[in-house]
Amino acid sequence: MNTASYSGFDLFLNWLAHGYLQWSWWEIVVYTLLVTHITIAAVTIFLHRCQAHRALDLHPIMSHFFRFWLWLTTGMVTKEWAAIHRKHHAKCETIDDPHSPQILGINTVLSRGAELYKKEAANQETLNKFGHGTPNDWIEHHLYSKFSWQGVALMLIIDVFLFGGIGLTVWAVQMLWIPITAAGVINGIGHFWGYRNYDCEDASRNILPWGILIGGEELHNNHHTYATSAKLSNKWYEFDIGWLYIQMMSALGLATVKKTPPKPILSNLRPADQGTLEAIIANRYEIMARYSKTLRSFFSNEVQHMQVLAAHLRDARTWLGKDESRLSDEEKSKLEELIASNAQLRKMIEMRRDLQAIWGRSNATGDQLLAQLHSWCQRAEESGLSSLREFSLRLRRYA
Repeated sequence: MNTASYSGFDLFLNWLAHGYLQWSWWEIVVYTLLVTHITIAAVTIFLHRCQAHRALDLHPIMSHFFRFWLWLTTGMVTKEWAAIHRKHHAKCETIDDPHSPQILGINTVLSRGAELYKKEAANQETLNKFGHGTPNDWIEHHLYSKFSWQGVALMLIIDVFLFGGIGLTVWAVQMLWIPITAAGVINGIGHFWGYRNYDCEDASRNILPWGILIGGEELHNNHHTYATSAKLSNKWYEFDIGWLYIQMMSALGLATVKKTPPKPILSNLRPADQGTLEAIIANRYEIMARYSKTLRSFFSNEVQHMQVLAAHLRDARTWLGKDESRLSDEEKSKLEELIASNAQLRKMIEMRRDLQAIWGRSNATGDQLLAQLHSWCQRAEESGLSSLREFSLRLRRYA
């Protein structure tokens, strides 16, 4: 009796130390990295690109797998996540943005990202206004939404059963993965620090050019520029692992891509027509990024000849490419001073304003916009500035 009792106790201690699988520490680490990566993939592909932005459609097999996995590893409800994210885009960098570091502060979003999410998820007005089109079937009502916390409880039981006491740590890492990487890093750092390919209307930034650890979400400025795109990498040196998975699923008939970033198509040089106008408007962010690069290069060349340029204006290259509406008061003052100091630079900046106005006038007819484009190209090519002329000639090749 005692021997059997001790034997049973020894078995319990052995299970507590090693779990059912008896895996080594490095095998458990690999497992943890694998399951957290699947969770990241589920968030970026299913919740973000498919549900929130409708950038792709998923086969029911994949949709149900992702829904079940997210219930098991995060407890997040699809409607809540999609609604909060859509509101973030609609109200970006305003007091109504659920998690803007520009408004709430970077430390708040980094340290309290999950808390901000829960607070907004409790806002029924947000769910009603922005949560449309998400799963509304029997299993959603009777399991995923109704028993949202039971999934992560089941995950705890599975982890402890498989790995023993260390399973608690595995489970804790799984529970912290999304609050830290998505709610904290992407929502926080993604609107605070990094590089920008495009000067879109918010403070979004690309954290890294290689989106692997957080499923491609690191390319946050690209995403905010082309929010409905299933692909987040835009430059040749950028990598979006989420897009790789989408391509693999697409090849297997498990996903259908609906939209990707527009790619500039250049035809032979010709007078601008309606097709040119439509292509320019579709590629306006890429065009303005190119114009900003041209403007900064022009400024750098002019500085060599502007000996009287005040020292406090010589840093203008760092902010000259930004949209004027997002310049600080100090930068706006410097810009006016810079314009007054050089007629050619003033011409470059005025032409940028006029180019932006072409797609900024929503009440103008297509014919009126085309006339404005013709006028812009003519003035650019007759300006006497080679940078403007070359830019206009390229602009007229968009098709």
